[in-house]
Amino acid sequence: MAEVGSFADKVKQQADIVRVVGEYVRLKKSGANFTGLCPFHAEKSPSFAVHPTKQIYHCFGCGVGGDVFKFVMEMEKCAFPEAIRIVAEKCGIAIPRPKERSPEERKENQQRSVLVEMHREAQSFFVKQLEGTAEGKAARAYLEDRGLDKDTISKFGIGYASSGGDALLRHLKIKYPEKLLAESGLISRDQNSNRLFDRFRRRITFPISNESSKIVAFGARALGDDQPKYLNSPETPIYSKSNVLYHLDRAKDSLRRQDFAILVEGYMDAIAVARAGFANVVASCGTALAESQIKLLGRFTKRVIVNYDPDFAGQAATERSLSALLEQDFEVKVLALPPIGDKKADPDLYIREKGADSYQKQLREAPPYVDYLISRARQMDLTTGEGKLRAVNYLLPYVQRVPNRILRSEWATRISQQLRIEEPVLRAALSKAAAERRSEVKTQPELVGRAAKQVERRLIRMLAEAEGFRRELAQQLQTGQLYHGLETEKIFAALIVASFSGEPIQPSEIGAMLEERDRRTLFEILFEEAQEGSWEEAQSCLEALARKQVERELADVQRNIEANPSGPAMRELLTKKQELMRRLAAGA
Repeated sequence: MAEVGSFADKVKQQADIVRVVGEYVRLKKSGANFTGLCPFHAEKSPSFAVHPTKQIYHCFGCGVGGDVFKFVMEMEKCAFPEAIRIVAEKCGIAIPRPKERSPEERKENQQRSVLVEMHREAQSFFVKQLEGTAEGKAARAYLEDRGLDKDTISKFGIGYASSGGDALLRHLKIKYPEKLLAESGLISRDQNSNRLFDRFRRRITFPISNESSKIVAFGARALGDDQPKYLNSPETPIYSKSNVLYHLDRAKDSLRRQDFAILVEGYMDAIAVARAGFANVVASCGTALAESQIKLLGRFTKRVIVNYDPDFAGQAATERSLSALLEQDFEVKVLALPPIGDKKADPDLYIREKGADSYQKQLREAPPYVDYLISRARQMDLTTGEGKLRAVNYLLPYVQRVPNRILRSEWATRISQQLRIEEPVLRAALSKAAAERRSEVKTQPELVGRAAKQVERRLIRMLAEAEGFRRELAQQLQTGQLYHGLETEKIFAALIVASFSGEPIQPSEIGAMLEERDRRTLFEILFEEAQEGSWEEAQSCLEALARKQVERELADVQRNIEANPSGPAMRELLTKKQELMRRLAAGA
């Protein structure tokens, strides 16, 4: 959200959303608005609209919508600051020069630049060690045995760190000070003797690049039986594991073009998949995804096929990653590769044994995440009630994140059939779980949302546009709590708060505060052709809401009466019923 008075706010005020969107979508004038084919889903008839006055866009087909910054962020898969820059450039708005950095900031930037340079030199050193030493020859033989030819080794910058313990140190200390060497992550310090030594020894090295293709760290695989098998660079001023995905720098274009990512566990898997012709592969390097990694990936695609190793650690990482991806609204499938003989198959082994075509077939047939989880649950002991309960409890945290009620219903039927659980019992458990985490369940508005009643739509429109009586309307709605319990309750609440602020209503900012279903409803209402509201009409709508409120209370009282409570409680209910009926007769 652009803060008032900020550069972003200035750009938003000066930007012409029709002009910006028109560079991506062919727009035609349609009444007060502009329409075109939605760029976010395939369609033959235009359902995408741009409102030049309110400076918002909305698709009546898929429900996307927002302001000019949101549009550019979605089209360019970029972050908010980058969207500001793009919109400013498109609209000819001068971008202010960055503020002068402090001496500390200049020092930190200089240090990061030197560390990047140091990693580049280390990369060249490791490559020479692989190509020109006796130890490197053994490492090359191992890589060839894993199916990596010379071109692949060169393309991915694979190198070798010798067993001596100070070869890289001796190479780097000629140029770099000891303090910086110790902070680089390439060199370690013995806590007892204070002696410096190479962090990576007798290991094959894989350079790890950031999104800008700058080497910021290394992953290293032990050539012998040394532990750990894989050793990564530690956290440094230029490297944070949770902010980097291996191979993302090479995969970016393919991710955008194919609109899905293949997520694997380690370097060798990523290299094998990329070699097989699937450039849209990234690796999380051995652990479940961090939130920042997911957001980074989300800039390029929101669809993922998780293909982690089939061992216990890989399955656990898959399940942790599923939860994190679902929380960020990703569409997730899980590929569990079939074994090769008596060996569990990771992507590297499967492709070497079965080939790229077979792997592609597996990708096409990868099941949605719930099917994968059901297959995992079926591996539990389902012969006892306790076992079935464990299976259901295993599935519940995931199923409650299914994005809409219809799909949850389908999954409930499928789970009940495959786990042999009575469907009514399972549905009750799922409903309870969903209710307990209601704020985290993300639903699809076109499937579950009930259209707002006409009275609600008119009041929402007047709250958004009626300058003369907006505050009085908001006051009466709040005093009588007339919007409580409505499907549009959150829309009313946001508009009422904005009305009391005294500032003009900004639809895009209101929409940004709402959940997807409510934002879609709000934008649909604002795009409707409608006459200007009057205070007389507003009063009539308020009276209709008040009557509906009394009718709902009366229905609740009647249900309680039918439950046949004890004497005093029944008398109280009957008295309440008479009072409500008198209010209805008097016009509520």
